[in-house]
Amino acid sequence: MDKENVVTAIKDFILPELKEIKDNQAKMSIRLDAVEKRLSDINGHLVDQSRRIDETNNRIDEVRTELTGKIDNVRTELTDKIDETNNRIDEVRTELTGKIDNVRTELTDKIDEVRTDLTGRIDATNNRIDQLTFQVGKIAQEMERIKREESVTSDILTRLRTLEQKTANL
Repeated sequence: MDKENVVTAIKDFILPELKEIKDNQAKMSIRLDAVEKRLSDINGHLVDQSRRIDETNNRIDEVRTELTGKIDNVRTELTDKIDETNNRIDEVRTELTGKIDNVRTELTDKIDEVRTDLTGRIDATNNRIDQLTFQVGKIAQEMERIKREESVTSDILTRLRTLEQKTANL
């Protein structure tokens, strides 16, 4: 083969292949540029989203800090109010306990007075009942005596009448 035939064969077979490879490379380069641009846009978008997420996280932290502070303030305020209420309850309990003790003492004293008074009255009534019972006993004895005397008197009268009749017949 001669040199020209080899050159012609190369031109006929290899050059069209090389041209097609160059065309494909140019297309790939354009596509690669588009992909790189798209990646750059996506990276920018990711950076923007990352920044937004950081801002949102910072806002969440600020809100968390703010709400934690408010919760602590409310807890402190309510704890103080609860302590104040408990102290007032203790004061009222102490005051009421004192009043209850005073009323208990007062009522116990009055109950003792009433018991003493009524016991004295019961004793006086029992004494009067005893005296009446004694007097009734004496009256019963007296009545028995009178009954006996009446029976004796009746017997004497009957004998006197009998004597009168006998003396009248004489």
